[in-house]
Amino acid sequence: MSSTAAALAAISEHWAGPRAVDATAAPAAPIDDDDDDGQVEPEGIDAQRSRAENVSLHALSRRGVSSSEMTDLLRARDLDEQVVLDEVERLEGVGLLNDRELADNLVRSKHERKGLGRGAVTSELRARGIAPELIEQAMAEIDDDDEQARADEWAMKRAASLQGLDRATAERRLNGYLMRRGYRSETIRRAVEKALPRGSGTRGGVRFR
Repeated sequence: MSSTAAALAAISEHWAGPRAVDATAAPAAPIDDDDDDGQVEPEGIDAQRSRAENVSLHALSRRGVSSSEMTDLLRARDLDEQVVLDEVERLEGVGLLNDRELADNLVRSKHERKGLGRGAVTSELRARGIAPELIEQAMAEIDDDDEQARADEWAMKRAASLQGLDRATAERRLNGYLMRRGYRSETIRRAVEKALPRGSGTRGGVRFR
């Protein structure tokens, strides 16, 4: 056997056999399980108060919020109940939470700008967690004449898109449209009569077959 072949055989035999253990090597250090017991340090009250303030101010920077909505929002962040109540009270005290003002703003926005009727506006205020007495006060700003004027306005706009339909279909669709906007039945009846007048000589209406 050549010297090269002998060397290769010796190397193969060395790696195929059991590997020697260095008795002088230091043993591996044991893993200390006592340093991390998996427990998380509980959040202190001061830290919770700071977090509650950050959450509330972020919410208020986006839109108006009722006291009920803010309470629910803070509770959802796993804050101590007293921290939640204190933060809501603080915001009410400095005027950042004001349900009466919010109710008035929503009435103006939903009724005057979006043309919703009393029913739809009332439902919106209830959904926002505003107290019944505050809803009643805010809704008192809408009188019957104003309600009818809004319904007439939206009925006329909608009627323009119903041309070409037979009268029964146009009336049914316009009734449904105004009902979805939260108007009362008598208000709807008057608005539909004005927007879909019978005959050909009525001024301002849309003619149908």
